[in-house]
Amino acid sequence: MTTTQESTGAKRRKTKTSPPEGPPFTARFESVGAVVPPGRLTTAELMAGVKMWGKFDLEGLTGIRERRVCSEKEDSYTLSVDAARECLRYSSYEASDLEMIICCSISRYKGGLTHLYEPALSLHVKETIGAHGALNFDIANACAGMLTGVMIMNDFIKRGVIRRGMVISGECITSLSRNAVPRVKTILSGQLASLTVGDCGAAVILERSEPGKASLTVSSFMTLARWSDLCIGNACKASPGAEMETDARKIHQVAISDMPPIIARALKEAGFSFGEIDHLIPHQTSMRAIYSGDKHLKRYFGTRPGNIIVNMQEYGNTASTSHFLALYRFLKEGAFKPGQRMVLLALASGLVIGVVTFKMDELVYKYGYKD
Repeated sequence: MTTTQESTGAKRRKTKTSPPEGPPFTARFESVGAVVPPGRLTTAELMAGVKMWGKFDLEGLTGIRERRVCSEKEDSYTLSVDAARECLRYSSYEASDLEMIICCSISRYKGGLTHLYEPALSLHVKETIGAHGALNFDIANACAGMLTGVMIMNDFIKRGVIRRGMVISGECITSLSRNAVPRVKTILSGQLASLTVGDCGAAVILERSEPGKASLTVSSFMTLARWSDLCIGNACKASPGAEMETDARKIHQVAISDMPPIIARALKEAGFSFGEIDHLIPHQTSMRAIYSGDKHLKRYFGTRPGNIIVNMQEYGNTASTSHFLALYRFLKEGAFKPGQRMVLLALASGLVIGVVTFKMDELVYKYGYKD
């Protein structure tokens, strides 16, 4: 009897159907939009107000010639709305077609420098653009915010919960610079990095990708929480807006040492090597930091990507919007071709390191590219 029972159990186990491996769907970038306010502030003009001991060439160190600055009538909300509309201008969808909206900015100002907690900024944005039926929520993950939003929405699409949605950020952050100017006295000042920021809004629509078409591969983001105190933002007590204390040198050192294996894991999942990257878009902090990172990655991988995109000269560090401002700008300039391998590299306070990879597809044709 024992033998018969074991045999029957074995047969039952053999006939049991296993669930399919992995999610059933994939996602792609359907359209991208970005806006910057018309106001400009050059690095020379900004540094004219800094009473620093000794000479310091911020433009020479960072490569930032100027940044865009919001007027009193512009804020995180207006930048988010304008970016969403710009994204929809290149989209095949209407706002009413969107099923989810995620706002990911560090700053959440509406009506000037008033930080909005409740209701969520995403609710105001979706009602203004006409996406009334969309699910909405806000997240915050420092300068990795938009790419974190992409990771979350990609998961919703892969699991079949939604077919399409928009990730938005409106970064009205130049109050950091204004509030840092009277406090920066030496190159070791914790507020020195605040002088590099610029205002910007960006939005991207993700949609379910058709079988066999290009799709996103999102590596799980790594948070190195032991370094969370290297960059801290707070409300400024002395004047309107925010202030930020940053150990920029230490952040760079930690990121340089920890990001290569994270990138290697992401590329293994995506199925191509570091040398096969056609365009790498890193977070836009400073040219010196990006060039230093490039040298370190070359030593680690033994090769370089085809192109590293640097976009900060005219815009500064636009926080969570920086990758999509660069992507939008170079799409408009026809710099990308279908089939090229793209990597968006998040390096943010927290300390957060993450990678999004995809193959450029017919997206380029929406922005005027011609074969």
